[in-house]
Amino acid sequence: MTDTNKIPVVSKEVLLPFIIITSLFALWGFANDITNPMVAAFGTVMEISTAKAALVQFAFYGGYATMAIPAALFVRKYSYKKGIILGLILYATGALLFYPAAKFEVFGYFLVSLYILTFGLAFLETTANPFILSMGDEQTATRRLNLAQAFNPIGSLFGMFVASKFILTALDSDKRNAAGELIFNTLDSVEKAAIRTHDLAIIRDPYVILGFVVIGMLVIISITKMPKRAHKKNQTSAISSFKRLFKNGKYKEGVIAQLFYVAAQIMCWTFIIQYAGNLGIPKAEAQNYNIVAMSIFLMSRFISTFLMKYVNSRKLLMIFALCAMCTITGVILIEGILGLYLLVATSAFMSLMFPTIYGIALNGLKEEDTALGAAGLVMAIVGGALMPILQGTLIDMGTIGPFSGVNFSFILPFLCFAFIAIYGYRTFKVHD
Repeated sequence: MTDTNKIPVVSKEVLLPFIIITSLFALWGFANDITNPMVAAFGTVMEISTAKAALVQFAFYGGYATMAIPAALFVRKYSYKKGIILGLILYATGALLFYPAAKFEVFGYFLVSLYILTFGLAFLETTANPFILSMGDEQTATRRLNLAQAFNPIGSLFGMFVASKFILTALDSDKRNAAGELIFNTLDSVEKAAIRTHDLAIIRDPYVILGFVVIGMLVIISITKMPKRAHKKNQTSAISSFKRLFKNGKYKEGVIAQLFYVAAQIMCWTFIIQYAGNLGIPKAEAQNYNIVAMSIFLMSRFISTFLMKYVNSRKLLMIFALCAMCTITGVILIEGILGLYLLVATSAFMSLMFPTIYGIALNGLKEEDTALGAAGLVMAIVGGALMPILQGTLIDMGTIGPFSGVNFSFILPFLCFAFIAIYGYRTFKVHD
C-alpha cells in the first residue's frame, strides 16, 4: 500500500496552475458574500417588499441551477481551461451589467445581472473543482481540494468586509433618526429619487470593479499553460454518463449530502444576526459574530486539511458532522450568550464538509463522468435557497412549545448535519 504522506499534495510541475486556479475559489467566495446583504439594501432603496427583495438570492442560486449541467457538457466536450475562460467571461459580463442597471434604476436589471454573473460562477465551480482534483495523485485529491477550498472563505471575508465598510455604511437610504427609524421613508419623492440614484451607484461600483478584476484573471489564465486532460476518442455519450451516475450510490448520496450541507451553512450564517438579536444584540454588533464565524471557518479548513494526513477524510467528515450536531444542540437548548458562541463555533466543523463531500462523491468516477458528476454537486448549491425559507417561517412563529422560534429553528441545520454524519459513515462502511 502506498504511503500517502510521501505523495505530494501538489507537485512542482503543476504548482503555478494550481495557484492560479485556486485564486478563483476566493473570487467566487467574494461574489457570494458581497451579494447576501444586498437583499436588505435593495429592499429599502427600491421600496419593495422583503419577498421581492429576496429575488436577489433566487436569481443568484438560480444561475447555478440553470447553468451547471450546460457547463459540464461544455467542459466534457472541450477542456477545463476553456470552461474556466467562458466562466470568467460570463462572470465579468454580469458584474459589468451593474453599470446600466444602476443607470436605469430598474430592480429587474440587477436581477438579470446577478443571474448572468452566476452563470459564470456555475462554470467556474463545475470546472475548477474537478480540475484541482485532477492535478495530482488520486490518493491526495481530497486533501488537494480542501487546500484549494481554504481560499474560498478568504474571498468571502473580503466580500463581507467590502459590503460592510463600503456599501452598507455609505447608503443614505439606511440613515436613521434618534428614535432608530428610517429617515428615507419620511422623505418626498424628489428627495427619495436623489438618494436612490446615489445609493444604487454605491451598490454598483464594487461590482464594476470586480468585473475588471475578473477580466484581469481571464487574461492571466488565457496566457498560462494548463495541465491537459486526456481526451478519449471513444468517449461515451452524456446519456451513458448520466445512467452510470444514477446507479452510483456513493455519488447520489453525496449530491443529497451536499444539498443539506449548503443549506446548513447558509442557515447558520444567515440567522446568526437573528439569534443575536433575540438576545438584545444590535444588528451592527451581531454582524461581527458572522465575521468571527467566517474566520474560524477559514482557520479550521487549514487545520482539517492537515488532519487528513493522519485521519481518513471519510471518517473525519463523520466526526466533524457529529461535532456540529453537538454544538447545534446547544444552540437549540441554551437561550443565552453561550448558545450564540456555540452557533459561531459550529463553523469550525462545517469547514471541511463541502470539499470533502465533493471529493468523496467524485472519487472513483470514470474521467468522462467527472464533469457531469461535478455539475450535480454544484446544482446542490440550490439547497442554500430552499431550507432558509423554512427556517425563517419557524422564526416568525415566535415561540414553539418551550423554545423561542429562533432557537428551535436550528433543528433544521441539526437534521442536515445528521444526514451528513450518516453519509460519512456509509462512505467507509457501505460504499468503501
